[in-house]
Amino acid sequence: MILEERPEGQGAGEESSICKAQHGGLQSRRARIHQQINKQLQMRTGAENLYRATSNHRVKETVALELSYVNSTLQLLKEELEGLDSDADAFQIREGVAAPMIPLGLKETKELDWTTPLKELISGHFGEDGSSYEAELRELEALRQAMRTPSRDAAGLEVLAAYYNQLCFLEARFLAPPRSLGLFFHWYDSLTGVPAQQRTLAFEKGSVLFNIGALHTQIGARQDRSCTEGTSRAVEAFQRAAGAFSLLRENFSHAPSPDMSATSLHALEQLMAAQAQECIFEGLLLPAPAAPSDGLAQLHLAQEAAQVAAKYRLVYQTMAQPPAHDCMPVSWTALVHVKAEYFHSLAHYHAAVALCDGSLADKGELPVLQQVFLQPPDCSVPQGPVLPQESEEHRKLGKAHLKRAILGQEEALRLHAVCPIPREVDLLQAVVAQALQRSLARYLELDREDDFCEAAEAPDIQPKTYHKLEARTPCLSQVKVADIFHRLGPLSVFSTKNQWRLVGPIHVTRGEGGFGFTLRGDSPVLIAAVVPGGRAAAAGLKGGDYIVSVNGQPCKWWKHAEVVAQLRAVGEAGVSLQVVSLLPSSGSPGKGDHCPGLLGPGGLLKSQRDHVCKTPAPARASPWPLLGWSWKAKQGKSRGCAAP
Repeated sequence: MILEERPEGQGAGEESSICKAQHGGLQSRRARIHQQINKQLQMRTGAENLYRATSNHRVKETVALELSYVNSTLQLLKEELEGLDSDADAFQIREGVAAPMIPLGLKETKELDWTTPLKELISGHFGEDGSSYEAELRELEALRQAMRTPSRDAAGLEVLAAYYNQLCFLEARFLAPPRSLGLFFHWYDSLTGVPAQQRTLAFEKGSVLFNIGALHTQIGARQDRSCTEGTSRAVEAFQRAAGAFSLLRENFSHAPSPDMSATSLHALEQLMAAQAQECIFEGLLLPAPAAPSDGLAQLHLAQEAAQVAAKYRLVYQTMAQPPAHDCMPVSWTALVHVKAEYFHSLAHYHAAVALCDGSLADKGELPVLQQVFLQPPDCSVPQGPVLPQESEEHRKLGKAHLKRAILGQEEALRLHAVCPIPREVDLLQAVVAQALQRSLARYLELDREDDFCEAAEAPDIQPKTYHKLEARTPCLSQVKVADIFHRLGPLSVFSTKNQWRLVGPIHVTRGEGGFGFTLRGDSPVLIAAVVPGGRAAAAGLKGGDYIVSVNGQPCKWWKHAEVVAQLRAVGEAGVSLQVVSLLPSSGSPGKGDHCPGLLGPGGLLKSQRDHVCKTPAPARASPWPLLGWSWKAKQGKSRGCAAP
């Protein structure tokens, strides 16, 4: 072979030019998509303003329909942009997936200003300078901003989980019924695009949990299911999505948007369970070329396919009826219907392969065959016909199953042709058409000229799976976060659920029997009892007070041993203490004679940040219930910790 010599650097220059051209083309497509997204956002803003302004029911329905169309267009544009931003090779792998999945779009939200209400609350209730918490407020706003546009991977899930856990801290510290922050949490419906807003923090938490489930669906749909690892990751993702929607449905009531209603969440939970079951079936097909003539394995595949079909039929029944029908995209309902017919036909195809193999009778697997095709003995439905024992009869019955497979695949193609399905779903047509060609080819192999008597109707396949799936709750507790407003003190005391009065500084000297009080607990340390007539009682300390400052050093987060060591180290001059006395919950936050000490020299703000660096709060996930909407249980827990 003769190699043509090229001038030095010419090949590299051509490759560089090609790369630049490809990069320029991608940049142009990104710019075009961004322009279309901005146009759709402007249309949504106009429709949203009209939706809020009008009181005419008919106009509202028309605008809601327009918002739904804009929302669908935005979802498609964002998916296309995500495909451009992802690796080209990975995108080609996804295009080769056997059948497309349904990823759920994330709920969108508007910007939120935490600064004003939280500063007022810190100054009014906690008695501290709200402007000194600028760093914490910026951290909270940055976390929420990152949550609005998470990456479609595990890192994005961690951002959502971190913000969700931080909301649990905010709720425990700043919210106590009937208190409200006065903020409007504004979110767009994921299914219809209709805007909704509420003042309650539960709406924010529920929307974030919804997005955690939605992001799991996108991760599952993007997996390369042509390998075992990819199918396993897809199954895990769809199970987590089903768990998130199930958790939301069980704990969130009076949903302000259609996508978070109990009916919609139930339909989404069923859909994700069906897609997980489909991924299981695809995983079973991967080793099929190694043993194509295993009759028992084909019977198991037939039942697994029937199980997938049964799940999709259940999803279709839920989506096709109101109220789910009014908010679910039409393309989803069509895709689910097509998949139900497709997997039903696959069940008959694999049953036909098992029957026509000829090894079932030789291996003594006729009892297994009976269980696959016949109704259970205790079923009230009449059982199917008695299966033949001869191999020739098996061939004829297999031919009948192939007929049902062909008819089902033709019906799936017909449904696909008449239903409005987005471009992402067009791959399903090629998948079903390929399966139809395979069934026709197998049927021609079995067809004989002397077949005058054939089975009139093949019996149904009994759905059964050997890989039962369950909804799995997202791993929120695995994402460790620290309370952003840790400097305010332990939540057991320093929250809006409690009212307190700051007393001090109180100067106490040591007597022959010590200071005259006993301590208990950690963070903050509690004065358990005061000796009557002792130095502490004379100074004004009382049992049940919490020590928050020792000689001007904030000690809200100190352990019992640290406070004891500090007290033992003082000399004859004594010690200066600041304490907090809890008030009855019905009382207002009293400031007492020494309240200016909160903001003045020696108060709680002095060297507070340095103290946090020395004894930081342990990084941990939220210790409250997952959704944290049951405030009574948490209120009782907080009061129990505060009791002397």
